[in-house]
Amino acid sequence: MKISVENISKKYRNKEVLSSVSFEAESGMQVGIVGKNGIGKSTLLSILAGVNKADGGKFLYEGRDLLADKDLRNKVCAYIPQETPLISELSARDNLRMWYSDKALKKELSEGFLKTLGIDRFLKVNVRKMSGGMKKRLSIGCAIYADPRVLILDEPTASLDLECKGIINDYLDAFKKRGGIVVLATHDEKEIENCDALYLLKDKEMNKYVYDGSIKNLVDSF
Repeated sequence: MKISVENISKKYRNKEVLSSVSFEAESGMQVGIVGKNGIGKSTLLSILAGVNKADGGKFLYEGRDLLADKDLRNKVCAYIPQETPLISELSARDNLRMWYSDKALKKELSEGFLKTLGIDRFLKVNVRKMSGGMKKRLSIGCAIYADPRVLILDEPTASLDLECKGIINDYLDAFKKRGGIVVLATHDEKEIENCDALYLLKDKEMNKYVYDGSIKNLVDSF
């Protein structure tokens, strides 16, 4: 399996935000996108997820353009934005029931990725009473109901405690081992270390960055 992002461009009110952004990834890879706040990382991910519209470019999956094929994109990709798109009046279980059949939900909670995410431990908790880590894990759980091949995540562990970060990173590792592709925007050192390829978005353009293990050097390059 392979994805290829080719020459994505985007303007807001005649101001160019993204210019000819391109990258590739194959099965089992985690691709990290880094850069200073407000540079366009979230815009790029929202375009790949179909939430935002590009002014130009393609997002190819096995040669088919996901930007032009909504049905295929919805099957292939799962998008987890920074804000958790949950129904606050419902419990974790009831939010999941919006997406999963009873049979599939039972299986995933007992032996699947929902168990890996630890959601089985707070099924009865109302969203309003959840910690940020619980909400983020539940958001991921809802997004992966269709068994996606590509995960698109915007700062998945931002502001979370170490335990929640560890659970999410363990899940991402398991997802990759099953042949999935992870594309994420991040400032988190552990997530950066886990990336198979890292790209720096700067001045509308994105280029591959060779990470030497120094967060300071990375931030200085912003």
